[in-house]
Amino acid sequence: MDIRTLGRTGRSVSAIGLGTWQLGANWGDVSEADARNVLVAAAEGGITFFDTADVYGDGRSEKFIGSFLADNPELDIMVATKMGRREEQDSANFTLAKFREWTDRSRHNLGTDTLDLVQLHCPPTAVYSMDAVYDDLDTLVSEGAIAAYGVSVQTTAEALTAIARPNVASVQIIFNAFRLKPLEAVLPAALDAGVGIIARVPLASGLLSGKYRVDTTFAENDHRTYNRDGTVMDIGETFSGVDFETGVAAAQEFAALLAAEPAVTDFSTSQVALAWITQQPGVTAAIPGARNVAQAQSNAGAGEVPALSEGFMAGVRDIYDRHFRAAVHPRW
Repeated sequence: MDIRTLGRTGRSVSAIGLGTWQLGANWGDVSEADARNVLVAAAEGGITFFDTADVYGDGRSEKFIGSFLADNPELDIMVATKMGRREEQDSANFTLAKFREWTDRSRHNLGTDTLDLVQLHCPPTAVYSMDAVYDDLDTLVSEGAIAAYGVSVQTTAEALTAIARPNVASVQIIFNAFRLKPLEAVLPAALDAGVGIIARVPLASGLLSGKYRVDTTFAENDHRTYNRDGTVMDIGETFSGVDFETGVAAAQEFAALLAAEPAVTDFSTSQVALAWITQQPGVTAAIPGARNVAQAQSNAGAGEVPALSEGFMAGVRDIYDRHFRAAVHPRW
């Protein structure tokens, strides 16, 4: 597993992390035992970076992680959480008092005095430009409630605004083979500034596993069922905002690229899709989720994929240009 420094945090993390949205809610039911087994499998696979949020299962995900780490104090795992979606999405709610309230809750859930990394959780766009927000976050660092802070964003413009701030340690953004816009300006800017990039939705909600068909169905309480039109959250969080049927066809083309890449014949489509992300200059870590041990083990194995060829990289760009650029590129 490749180990990298996560931007201005100075902390070392694995290039493949673990996203724990699945362990909280919104992906169908995951039992406490299954959640624990996923965390164990991830750690055993060399994953040293867990990403969560205070709203994943209303703190359920944070509590699972806190319990796991309390039982395994020898593990050197960095935990990034997120805050800001427990209130109405009004920039006036992003105050020091609210930050203290939210971080105190996360510290309790995770069982720690100091949070490793706290990220603003896709707040209103205006928040990224508010001087007071960054001053308040600096206050939390000085008080020892958090060690570092970053942002999670929807758009490349939001990412670039945050990267320009001197104490922003990391930016989390949707980036995968079906969402290439961050390659143009965000990744180069982050490299220049020393800001970490965390790639979320790295498998396009499972599309890039290559296992879905147009008639694949999901549980009623799975966001891949109820948010396809973007009525509950930003549509980009579900299948990266791409049309499901188009995404299935494009995923089949992505899988076909593997046949012309002899070095990856022993790896799955999803593993290569994750490796494609982590092999882009400027990316610190990709954070795929996992609902079971097999998925966690497979994700960790993506860290062993060898360097992909220029031909493979060109094939990914071609798929994007033909299937997604017109619909996706201008939006995010």
